[in-house]
Amino acid sequence: MEQLGTVLMVWAHPDDETYLAGGVSALLTDAGNRVACITATRGEAGGDGNVRTVELEDALEVLGVSEHYWLDYPDGGCADVDAAEAVSRIRSLIDEVQPNTVITFGPDGFTGHPDHQTVSAWTDSALKGYDARLLHPVKRHKVMDQGLDEEFGVFELGSPRVCADDELALLLELTGTTLDRKVEALLLQESQTGTLVEAVGLERFRTWVSAEAFALPRSG
Repeated sequence: MEQLGTVLMVWAHPDDETYLAGGVSALLTDAGNRVACITATRGEAGGDGNVRTVELEDALEVLGVSEHYWLDYPDGGCADVDAAEAVSRIRSLIDEVQPNTVITFGPDGFTGHPDHQTVSAWTDSALKGYDARLLHPVKRHKVMDQGLDEEFGVFELGSPRVCADDELALLLELTGTTLDRKVEALLLQESQTGTLVEAVGLERFRTWVSAEAFALPRSG
């Protein structure tokens, strides 16, 4: 955690930050690191945007993240946003936060969602000229629950980059109170997680979200 320093995370929708990096956020804030989070949309295409706004704010409180910025772009429409404006806004926040590490989607968008891919491209452009370390969430060869991924179509829009553990820059296998906090933050986003937890059970859900893996961008 010390090596990550000040961390800026850039995501597309409420719940991206918790599913993909809730554990690292909790550990960073526990360690006293500054963590700032940018969310591009309110997630209104996947539910009531006002509800999702409150859910995200409650989740971030559990994770200890008090510095959060909304870009207020349309859910499902990030690709139609003026890219230069979005990049400029992210650069302004990079200037303000001065992160040592930036965490955001890789070019694959992790799930192939177009908003995720667009946010990745914006962030890449915004980071030009900065020396912050860039980390992308990736999938491991060791899959936590292949059946759940397939049953709920997690990767139906596209597959994430898959890395062996020795390729990773950061691997967290969450247990104890850190996993408890991540799961609590996800359960607070009930509009997105309630149906899934009811379908698979809390213990299976806990196991499914218990690992977080990050890699440096592919060279070239």
